[in-house]
Amino acid sequence: MKTTCQVCMHHCALSPGQTGLCGARKNEDGKILCTSYGQITSLALDPIEKKPLKHFRPGSTILSVGSYGCNLRCPFCQNHEISMAKEAEADSLYVSPGRLADLALEWKERDNTGNIGIAFTYNEPLVGWEYVRDTARLVKANGMANVLVTNGTASPEILEELLPLMDAMNIDLKGFRADYYRMLGGDFDTVKAFIAKAASGCHVELTTLIVPGENDSLEEMAEEARWIAGVNPEIPLHITRFFPQYHMLDRKPTDIRRLYQLAETAGQYLANVYVGNVS
Repeated sequence: MKTTCQVCMHHCALSPGQTGLCGARKNEDGKILCTSYGQITSLALDPIEKKPLKHFRPGSTILSVGSYGCNLRCPFCQNHEISMAKEAEADSLYVSPGRLADLALEWKERDNTGNIGIAFTYNEPLVGWEYVRDTARLVKANGMANVLVTNGTASPEILEELLPLMDAMNIDLKGFRADYYRMLGGDFDTVKAFIAKAASGCHVELTTLIVPGENDSLEEMAEEARWIAGVNPEIPLHITRFFPQYHMLDRKPTDIRRLYQLAETAGQYLANVYVGNVS
């Protein structure tokens, strides 16, 4: 008998023993379990600006952690080695929520710039949202910050549970067309609803990777920026440069002049627009 996973818009109907599209959730004896729980593939102390967050604790550092799995299929994914991996393919080490929260505290005392907390990032953290929740609770109890870097395609129920625990998010807004999101294996309306709700509960910044020939029109950027402004014109938007990656090696890097043209367009509607990956 199949069991349906409720974490994202795919609603994978899984037979016993079957793993969902994300590679991180599995039907075990009729119950959907997170196989990536505590399985850490990446751990690094990063500048907060690398998330990217420009308006949240600037100049600080944050302990960044990733696992494996993702519910999108972006052909340009820069972390495809872990985001596209399944349980058997991931080179991971188990770290309990308590141990990870303790590490954040240790780095706060050890690092000269003072680690401020934990950023859940690198792969798509919300395919393993239970680990994010359990760790974030402990981080909060320690008086430290939680940051989520996500594609924003989780269900409203999961966002409702996690939002009180989050201090800041960077959410990928891949583009501003439903057909583009379908090409990436996502859902446009889900992302817009996620952003609007998240922005009502914590600090939010957005990132749009500009892929030549896909989402680089000035008209689309104007439409995107107008929509963001309708949520909150103060939301920072990071417009970032594409480099050939993964299955999209046939494209050239985004023209830098085009990035600045897009930023100028977005700046007609938004107070805080930044160009990234240009140096």
